[in-house]
Amino acid sequence: MAEEVILTKEGKEELEKRLEYLKLTMRPEIVERIKTAREQGDLSENAEYDAAKTEQGIIEGEILEIETKLKYAVIIDEAKKKGTVSLGSKVDFVENESGEKFSYEIVGTTEADVEQGRISNESPIGNALLGRKVGDVVKVTTPSGMMEITIKKVY
Repeated sequence: MAEEVILTKEGKEELEKRLEYLKLTMRPEIVERIKTAREQGDLSENAEYDAAKTEQGIIEGEILEIETKLKYAVIIDEAKKKGTVSLGSKVDFVENESGEKFSYEIVGTTEADVEQGRISNESPIGNALLGRKVGDVVKVTTPSGMMEITIKKVY
């Protein structure tokens, strides 16, 4: 993964907290569980040992993944162009046909979570909104078909 990872300042802080938790809390707990399971004798039939080793692998994988993301992190510039949709912008828009209102923050793929109101800059809607302004009517091709939206607010 030599590609940049786009993060908000808050997203980077969350990753750093998770990394610290994994290294300082979870890693020592797993090491202790492995040690205890080893002391029980025959490792070939020791389910506790196998489970602890599996969990250790998962935790080490997550640590490596977070370290890599942080290594290539690019923090979204909070001083975005006023009124123009960019990474880190929050955008209110209306789907023209249904009149349904939406409000999303445009973030990098690592932080995207539609249920939390955060869409990726690489998603069809996120990508189509970039560089647009209040009042712009934008046509977006989504997996469910063509959609026309009007931007109501950028903040």
